[in-house]
Amino acid sequence: MPDTAAERTLGILLVSASAAVFGLTGVLTKSIHADPLTITCWRGFVGSILITLYVLWRRRQSGGRESLRLGWRGWLLASEGALASIAFISAFKFTFVANVAIIYATAPFVTALLAFILVRERFRLQTLAAAAVSLSGVAIMVWSGFGTGHLFGDGLALLMTIGSALYMIMVRAFRDTPVVWAGAVSAFLLFVLGWFVTDPLAVSARDAVLLVAFGTSFALAPILWTEGARLIPAAESGLLGSADVPFAILFAFLFLAEVPPAASMIGGAIVLCAVFAHGGRDWQAARQRSA
Repeated sequence: MPDTAAERTLGILLVSASAAVFGLTGVLTKSIHADPLTITCWRGFVGSILITLYVLWRRRQSGGRESLRLGWRGWLLASEGALASIAFISAFKFTFVANVAIIYATAPFVTALLAFILVRERFRLQTLAAAAVSLSGVAIMVWSGFGTGHLFGDGLALLMTIGSALYMIMVRAFRDTPVVWAGAVSAFLLFVLGWFVTDPLAVSARDAVLLVAFGTSFALAPILWTEGARLIPAAESGLLGSADVPFAILFAFLFLAEVPPAASMIGGAIVLCAVFAHGGRDWQAARQRSA
């Protein structure tokens, strides 16, 4: 909990900046001509270096108290995160940025459903209602993809969302695992995979610049969120973090002139209403408890 209004303001700015940076993922992916594995390779290389530097700096700030030992849980977390990242990047190559962003916005609800199925974790009635509404919006988007050539990309986005949900469940289950450090290792695994499967050096100078920018944004988003989330309540950081979806759609329109079909816009509006209504209720409840 922040001690001063200045700290709270800083936390809001950092988490909002994290959402904006994460919202650039679709634009950067589509602007790079290289294949998805080459993109994940360079994104992982640059991102792993920057995240590692952040982890070492944060560890030094804490006097070395933060462990860097992953164990089998950390390696499982890193491997699962790497696979989800491949599906995430690939999805942008085969469908609209808006579709990927909006499908990914349902991750908290998919997480709640999988947590109930896998570990019998109970969820609230408002979460169930929001999940039902948001999934109906996704159904409209996916249904519109039949016969348009975008169904494969929507499927990858769904796969990535399920992978992200499993990742969040493991983060909660493996509480002693250094999550940010596992993220750095996950990024490095992407680099190793890409190096052996593709030819990462066979990229144009233009793509090389964009790949470095992509890797930087990949590292910057979680760093900004981690630092900002320390200064504001969890419900508020979760609500502000959801802003990455409208940012992604806005950036796709501004930089790619990408306008999704009407069905995607309708389904997306339904999902966003469910996500922000659910987050807003959590934020209000948190404020009432702290009053």
